[in-house]
Amino acid sequence: MSELHASDDAARRHILLIIPYGGVGGMERLALNLYRHYRSLGDRVKVMKLVRLPDDIVNFGEDEIALSERDLTEMSALRRAGFYLSIPFSIARTVRAHGISHSIAMGDMGNLFSSLSPSREFRVASIHSLKSAELAGGGVLNRIFGLAYRSSYRRFDRVVSISRAIRNDLLENCGYRFPHNLDVVYNPHDLTSITEAATEALAPEEAALFSGPTVVFLGRLTGVKALWHLIRAFQAVLERGMQARLVFIGDGDANLTGYLQSLVDGYGIAAHVTFLGRRTNPYKYLFHADVLALSSHFEGTPNVIVEAIALGVPVVSSHCTDGVVELMSTRDVGGFDTPLALEAGIMTPPLTGRRDEITHQTPMMPAELALADGIAAVLENPSYRESVRRNRGKLLQKFELARSAHAYLAPATRATSSP
Repeated sequence: MSELHASDDAARRHILLIIPYGGVGGMERLALNLYRHYRSLGDRVKVMKLVRLPDDIVNFGEDEIALSERDLTEMSALRRAGFYLSIPFSIARTVRAHGISHSIAMGDMGNLFSSLSPSREFRVASIHSLKSAELAGGGVLNRIFGLAYRSSYRRFDRVVSISRAIRNDLLENCGYRFPHNLDVVYNPHDLTSITEAATEALAPEEAALFSGPTVVFLGRLTGVKALWHLIRAFQAVLERGMQARLVFIGDGDANLTGYLQSLVDGYGIAAHVTFLGRRTNPYKYLFHADVLALSSHFEGTPNVIVEAIALGVPVVSSHCTDGVVELMSTRDVGGFDTPLALEAGIMTPPLTGRRDEITHQTPMMPAELALADGIAAVLENPSYRESVRRNRGKLLQKFELARSAHAYLAPATRATSSP
């Protein structure tokens, strides 16, 4: 290697991104955005998936490293324990083999194993949801994650919370002991790619789904999303005489999907509800929606809200975290009395009903009716869409890709903890 090329190579960062899976959730999209951006700067980037599956949506070609080709659910308890114990050492071997100078782990699993690795790179963890709500659910893994917040997380050079609400929750409710390395960096979004992908034409049968007023949910169909509330709120919208359609984009647990379909059938609204499943380009559907609706029990800062804003689509979301206000408003809002009108839409009261409490015969909850009110208001009033488009630039400033990607690898500093 020439002296010039050796100097150029030394100047590049060698970055390892660590993610649990390759689905189409927020962490995977974050990893893809960071991967593309750092490569565009001339950095060398590898991506480690703890588990790689045949139907992964997010892939990284020759830069991808997989520790297992079998899902954790397919492993025996003994084999899974052995796999867990091996991961920190696999990370260390990868760091040595590729000369990694910086690593960014994502999610509790990636963070835990990175924190236990004997490697010596500049090490970053990222936390994407309200952890107190998850820890309250109990379980062995949650107890281990909670212990790590008080012990091995000291080994990170930087721990990124993707909202002020998440940072405050870690310090106030989760016993996090290392405030010196805990900063806020909003999730970066490749806004140009999102808007370009949205221009792709829909197939004729798909376009027909969006021929009238359309409510869209985009994301994983999981329990924390509490989509039974959204179905019930949408049924209340239909009862008011509105001719609308609800479209789900994403996949998830088959038992939950079956339950949601049974709820739709129980209300007799199957003609108005479509489960499209996972899509490689969800933005072309979101672009044609009249409202993005979220009914989660708790969240971090949902990426899909930023994506909707980028496409000029108003949002109706339950008060699943104070971080929703950080996404949907350009103002510092004092107090969160709901329903709350914001520049990007409406935040409605928290939803708390458990799946095992609810059938199509269960009386409507006040918070579900408020969610229905919010959806109906946005569908009927074009001023909500106008507000999103008028405030789009200010709303999206803090999610600009170059700004966030730079902040991820900057030294931790208390000065950046309140962007």
